[in-house]
Amino acid sequence: MTATADRPLSTPKIAPPQGNWLVFGVANLAVVVAVSLATWYLLADPTTSPWDFYPLPFNAALFWAILFIVFIGFDCEFVGFDSLKQPMRGLAILASTAVFAVAVTWLLGSGLGALYPDFAGTREGGLGYFAGALFVLFGFGTWVMVVLNWQHWPWTVLRMKQPLIGLCEIAFVAVPTLALYFVFGLPSVSLSATDPLMSVDTALGWFYSIVVSVILTGQTLDNWPWKLAGGGGRTALAATVGNAVLGTAIYFLMVPLAKLLIGSDATAELGSVINQFPAQIGVCWAFWMIFWANGFGNRFPAAGRAVLTFALAIGTFLAYYFVVAEHVLHEPVVAAGISGNALGFVDWLVLWTLIYVVGFQSLGLKRLSPA
Repeated sequence: MTATADRPLSTPKIAPPQGNWLVFGVANLAVVVAVSLATWYLLADPTTSPWDFYPLPFNAALFWAILFIVFIGFDCEFVGFDSLKQPMRGLAILASTAVFAVAVTWLLGSGLGALYPDFAGTREGGLGYFAGALFVLFGFGTWVMVVLNWQHWPWTVLRMKQPLIGLCEIAFVAVPTLALYFVFGLPSVSLSATDPLMSVDTALGWFYSIVVSVILTGQTLDNWPWKLAGGGGRTALAATVGNAVLGTAIYFLMVPLAKLLIGSDATAELGSVINQFPAQIGVCWAFWMIFWANGFGNRFPAAGRAVLTFALAIGTFLAYYFVVAEHVLHEPVVAAGISGNALGFVDWLVLWTLIYVVGFQSLGLKRLSPA
């Protein structure tokens, strides 16, 4: 035998099979939709749920739940939770989110509401719950912008670390958020306000359009164009002013688009309520931008992502209002040919995306992941 023949043959290294990003994303979407539907039928569905939570206080608790995820996940980057292994990490996030959402909803509706009737859960149609949860609309814009657009400035410049960065953001950004809420939000639903600056429908449509701008520029477009300002405080200032301007432009573009999509009969029947429909389209777009980034790995160039997610949003909006809301979710008719409120179920999809894909890290699907 030759010398080489006497050596033991080395076992060839076989690379583990790589997952496919599209399959991984579709699998994540299937799980999110399935869990969202199952929990909807249990907790919110007007015909199948044993409780009378629809639409309020269900939607109020939903908004607070998403804001809590923003606090612990966006601002604090899941510090503390990231030391846990799955599934305990996901379960801890899920449990703490549920406790926070239910507790805040109850405290506002039954606690603060006993002192200030604006927040009372006994208000007709559950409007007291909504009055409190309306704060979250402004929080989506401010706290998410500090993370996506400001990139945690100025706390990172001060060499802070988590969770101090997140806690400072939550505390300091609460001031302008409360100011926006007390000036634009609460007066639009208050029992005592006689001349609010804008109606609740306009407030919803306009400020959610700003939220869309924040997510679009900060996540889908990789903080373009604000990052061109040069970083730090200049980028933060550019993003703050720019999102207000771009969000306003989105609002004025979305109103006629909504009229076109739902038709003249529904538009006429809705009247001034059509002004909140930029938020209804916007939440569909926000869902797809968030899901595309986390479920599909933010594939494709930035401009392509923006176009793709917007197209998916329009398809989702049409499917929801003309088919899904009435025939799948059993929501009531709101105008000729359309049913439901996308700020309910589509936000429910957003919440479960954040809990399952981000919190549970797509538990059970790792073998499909391309990473």
